[in-house]
Parts: sequence; C-alpha cells; structure tokens
Amino acid sequence: MRYISTRGQAPALNFEDVLLAGLATDGGLYVPENLPRFTQEEIASWAGLPYHELAFRVMRPFVTGSIPDAEFKKILEETYGVFAHSAVAPLRQLNGNEWVLELFHGPTLAFKDFALQLLGRLLDYVLEKRGERVVIVGATSGDTGSAAIEGCKHCENVDIFILHPHNRVSEVQRRQMTTIFGENIHNIAIEGNFDDCQEMVKASFADQGFLKGTRLVAVNSINWARIMAQIVYYFHASLQLGGPARSVSFSVPTGNFGDIFAGYLARNMGLPINQLIVATNRNDILHRFMSGNQYVKETLHATLSPSMDIMVSSNFERLLFDLHGRNGASIAGLMDSFKQGGGFSVEPERWTEARKLFDSLAVDDAQTCETIAEVYEQTGEVLDPHTAIGVKAARECRRSLDIPMVILGTAHPVKFPDAVEKAGVGKELELPAHLSDLFERDERCTVLPNDLKAVQAFVSQHGNRGKPL
Repeated sequence: MRYISTRGQAPALNFEDVLLAGLATDGGLYVPENLPRFTQEEIASWAGLPYHELAFRVMRPFVTGSIPDAEFKKILEETYGVFAHSAVAPLRQLNGNEWVLELFHGPTLAFKDFALQLLGRLLDYVLEKRGERVVIVGATSGDTGSAAIEGCKHCENVDIFILHPHNRVSEVQRRQMTTIFGENIHNIAIEGNFDDCQEMVKASFADQGFLKGTRLVAVNSINWARIMAQIVYYFHASLQLGGPARSVSFSVPTGNFGDIFAGYLARNMGLPINQLIVATNRNDILHRFMSGNQYVKETLHATLSPSMDIMVSSNFERLLFDLHGRNGASIAGLMDSFKQGGGFSVEPERWTEARKLFDSLAVDDAQTCETIAEVYEQTGEVLDPHTAIGVKAARECRRSLDIPMVILGTAHPVKFPDAVEKAGVGKELELPAHLSDLFERDERCTVLPNDLKAVQAFVSQHGNRGKPL
C-alpha cells in the first residue's frame, strides 16, 4: 500500500513512513493511493467476529508490506483488550430504529482511544524496529490529548508534548492529561484557543529545525493511522444491524472531520451507508459548507461541547481531494486561497456530489441541553453534549425512518458535568473505578503564551526525557 499527498508534490510513502510523517512535505495530508474494496459476501462473513479480529480484516490492506500479519494481530488484540466493555463498541437502542454506538469504553472514556491506543503500539513497533526516537507535538480541544498520553505513555522511544487551550477544556478532560506523570510526558496550556494550538503544530511540522535532527510525529487526526482505526467501527455497527444486507445511516459529532471521513471511506470500501450527517455546534464551518457551499473561517466560540470548538477542519482537505478528482494542484490552490482570504466555495457540481451522501446541522448550547434532557426523560440514558448534538442532527436530518440510524457516542457524560447539570438531569454521574480518585491526584502542566517560538523552545529544552535536544 502506497500513500500520496492531497497536494500532489510530496513523494509517495509506505505505511511505516506515513505513520511517522504526519503532514506531507508539501503541506498536504496523506491518503491511500488506492482504497481497498470488499465484496458484500466478504463483509457478511465477518459477522460475529470479536472486535480485534474485525479490525484486522478491515485494516490489513493498509499495513501490508510494513507489518507482518502475526505482529499486527497481536497489536490489535492488545489494543482492544484494554477496553472496559467486552463488545468494545456496544450499540444502545434509543428508540425503534435509532441507536447510539458507545465509543467511550476505552481508558480515557472517549472515541479517540480507538485510534490512539493503536497508534502508541504501532509507534512502539516501528521505532523499535528502526532504532529511532521521535517527538510528538499534538494539539487537543479536549479528548485527543488524554488519549494520546494514555496510548503513548509507555513508549520507550517517544517524548510527547500536548498543547491544549488554557481554561477551555473541561476539568475532567484537563485532569486526564495533567495527572499522568512521566519523564517523556509534557502538558502545555496555551493562552489561546484550539485553532491557535493546531496552527502551532502545523507550523512545527513545516519547520522542524528546532528539534535539532529529531523527527516530529503527529497524533492529531491528520495522522493516517487514526483515520484507518476509525473506519473499523462503522463496519462493526453495520454488522450488528443486519449489514451489509441492509444499508445504515450515521450521525457523527465532528469538528475536525476525521471521524466522519472514516465513515466516508468505509462506504467507499464497500459498506452500504445511506447517509452521513455532519453534527456540529455553534462553530459551524462544516455545516455552512454542506448546507450552502461556504467554507469560511469565522470567530471561534466556546461552547458546552468543547471537543468541537474548532473553526478550521484539518481533515476536510481529504474529502476535497476526492471531490476534485484527486487533483493535488487544485487542492494546493484551494488551500492557498483559504489561507490568504479565509474562505472559499467549490464548483456547484462538486458541492452537489458531496450532498448526495452528506447532510449537516449546527446545534447551539440550548438545543444541546434540551436534547440531553429529552433523551434522559425518554430512555433514562444520559448523553454527553457531543453525542446529544449527534442525536439532534440525526432527528432533524434523517432521510428515511426505515433505515437504521446510528449516532456515534463520542464521550462518556461524566467528562462534561456542566452540560449535564445545565440540562437539568438530576442523575449523579460517577467516574469509572480506574478514575475514581481523579480529582485528588496532583497535576503537572506548564502555561505558555500564544507564541510559537516559546513553545518550540520549551520542546527543545525538555525533549529526550528531560535532556535538551
């Protein structure tokens, strides 16, 4: 399997190199040169497989030539063996044909565990084989950081620096990052918003001189391995609901477009998916594109669903690449226009093509709380605010009541007590046993100004397990 850049000017790489590369050298994102496609009979034969076995069958084509089958199977069994639920991603029914896919049974109670528990183990395997050491610099709007730290904390050849917006993540999200200690773990609170953090990561990849020769690796959803891992649970959900003999629709809470792009890829790999709904909050750049062909940067607002407080959706470039016939020059021009002018529209026929599969809705905080309260009253289930946005979007945008609708349950509600409280849900939420003492644990975090040079100097000074790079 070879991977190519969405901007067309970077060399094609194998899986191992893509895992370590993150962004392409031309500023683009890597995608498979050719997507594997499965027959309906092949997909149907996977019904009843344990999650790690299904994951092996879905992801194997992406790593062929880089990881032997036996090693990959072992990595996957270890990855999903740490999840608290034996089904790994169980479905919970909300009404007759509406389901929540619970993706929060991993160590950090969020869907990011599916990819980042795997990514840590893949890095361990590849770096040990190569005898290399790397630095991870990642940005988080809440959940990616804790999942990345949890997934990489035991990696012998990794130093990890996670940037989060100061005072703009929930307390549980912050503590899940700042209470894990290790010589190779560094939490940085940036006096800015998530987009500022993400821009620093992108700038650091573009010019890695501050690392003095050490390689920088991405853990954000720009890393292809994360997208690859998320494809699996679309197959898993479909198989539970009668797929591939019947089509399924999905509503996906998304800010950076990675999770829903994985669903788009699952469909292109042969899984019958009728509809993909982009569910987002007040920071609605994706909704404005899907509903009106306007991809325009606006002011970022803090909401009750902070993991989607994102104004520039990095992975959207991967969809644009396909919509433009995989023409790298077109995407490079489009991204340059966005950088210069803060927005763009695409040709009407390309937008119409996207609308064949995608619908969207932006949900404000009041509607989020109303949905949490409504679902609790109807079912006794407490939703986190992101999942609630997915439910609201599913109910507003659904094309057919006959087709099962799956809402991706992206986080455990205990991570967002403020939203649950504002919704008027009286049920007391308890942290799982492994996090029961979270609020008593010591924290370690460094607050830095919204300044790229200050951040890069910190990384250079504290890398290599406390020894300057």
